[in-house]
Amino acid sequence: MKTIIIGGVAGGASAAARLRRLDEKAEIIILEKGEFVSFANCGLPYYIGGEITDREELTLQTPESFKARFNIDVRIFNEAVKINPEENTITIKNLQNGESYTEKYDNLILSPGAEPIIPNIKGIESANVFTLRNIPDTLKIKHYIDTEKPESAVVIGGGYIGVEMAENLAKSGLDVSIVELADHLIAPLDFDMAADVHRYIKEKGIKLFLNNGVTAFEHNRILLQKGEINADMVIMSVGVRPETAIAKACGIETNSRGSIIVDSKMHTNIPNIYAVGDAVEIKNFITNAPSFIPLAGPANKQGRIAADNIAGYESEYTGTQGSAVLKLFDMTVATTGLNEKSAQLSKIDYDKVYIYSSSHASYYPNGNMMSIKALWDKKSLKIIGAQITGFDGVDKRMDVIASAIRFGGKITDLTQLELCYAPPFSSAKDPVNMLGFTAENIISGKIKQFFWNEVETLPRDNSVTLLDVRTVTEFKRGKIDGFINIPLDSLRARIDEIPKDKPVYVHCHSGLRSYIACRILQGNGYDCYNLAGGWRLYESVINEKTVPEYICTECK
Repeated sequence: MKTIIIGGVAGGASAAARLRRLDEKAEIIILEKGEFVSFANCGLPYYIGGEITDREELTLQTPESFKARFNIDVRIFNEAVKINPEENTITIKNLQNGESYTEKYDNLILSPGAEPIIPNIKGIESANVFTLRNIPDTLKIKHYIDTEKPESAVVIGGGYIGVEMAENLAKSGLDVSIVELADHLIAPLDFDMAADVHRYIKEKGIKLFLNNGVTAFEHNRILLQKGEINADMVIMSVGVRPETAIAKACGIETNSRGSIIVDSKMHTNIPNIYAVGDAVEIKNFITNAPSFIPLAGPANKQGRIAADNIAGYESEYTGTQGSAVLKLFDMTVATTGLNEKSAQLSKIDYDKVYIYSSSHASYYPNGNMMSIKALWDKKSLKIIGAQITGFDGVDKRMDVIASAIRFGGKITDLTQLELCYAPPFSSAKDPVNMLGFTAENIISGKIKQFFWNEVETLPRDNSVTLLDVRTVTEFKRGKIDGFINIPLDSLRARIDEIPKDKPVYVHCHSGLRSYIACRILQGNGYDCYNLAGGWRLYESVINEKTVPEYICTECK
């Protein structure tokens, strides 16, 4: 049995290694048009920033190591140029000598990946404009920084790779700006959760040009829809698209984006041809809708599943939920599942909750606060998405929530999780438990919420009571217009100052003290609403919405 795999990296290399473990006698060939068959593409920005100093560390496997350990024939600089399904053959071009030849296959796995989107913008072919997809791209950028000594850089696109590149360029000593067409960085985040990221990244000296796009590159001038920037180099990071021309040409079915359509066993519409990785259309685990979520973890799993089925073992891919984590200097940003925009597009009737919790016991030194947001389906109570920004402990909390989603967990199930506790690592009531407790209070009707985007529309005509239960000191540092201050610990003694015949809208710093205030008020016959996420979230979002855009004063 002969299996040919077009493309290595995550999906193709995983498929090859798995297939060998399942079938010692199989003939396995990997065709890779570049020099590197298996490399850590997620680590590429960190080589540029100096976190990874040895370029050899980026190479996970070589043709020689594949041959020695797995007896796999890896042919680098060999490009598959045509698939002939009727004959079960592939036409291949050796890029080193220019010669073409044909190979026959019993099974074929396509793992061509995705290529950077290169917009049709004037000047984009300039020598100081780069993309980042593979090791040669990385070495080219690193060489340019080392030899040309640029002082400034602009990253076009504020997704995961764009933000990681911005961080690592800044660590290399460059003055860095990010230009993003949307109103916030990192699309899987909602704007309210991205506000903390914006504040932090600007504190690190990186300038943000949001709601803005590039119209032209003119040497060191980047012309924007609104304004312009001077920079010595540019990194294009506006997204990727499936590299599937060879698949389309032989009749393999693709969608409007160009992604290869596969079934749960990674079969294409042509017998004995499979496809995996960033080139394929996946099923969203939560909505079951066709989606495009290019991530390394799913690609590895898909490669394994394709190999299983070729070797005669039943195996199915159940969908991608989009779990991802980002390091931004000392900050960690993590997401899984749907955000509000995607939930709305999917017409899911959802509710949401925010909490602000410490990474470990508050009395143990060096704890850091994390902001957590979760969404759930109101009908089933199943968790449909979560977002966390913070520092220590973000990734492990998100992994717990992502696991709960995968196993169909309800938001209220989080209250029952027995998670590891010791003061240096967590609290007796872990932030994940607290997320469940807070949601359970909402679902059971113990508390009613209002949200940051509703604050400005609350009446200021005395038809409602607007109450701030923070301390006097906190109140003096900043307040929401129209809210009166009665500190929580004085509330019972001063409760007669609050009219009983009007709804009361309450906030504190994070939402915890105002929850206690609402329980006191409700116990005394008041109709009370708690500001989800509290003053901290409100101030972060409103500050971000009102902060003026960066303007290049030198370019005026």
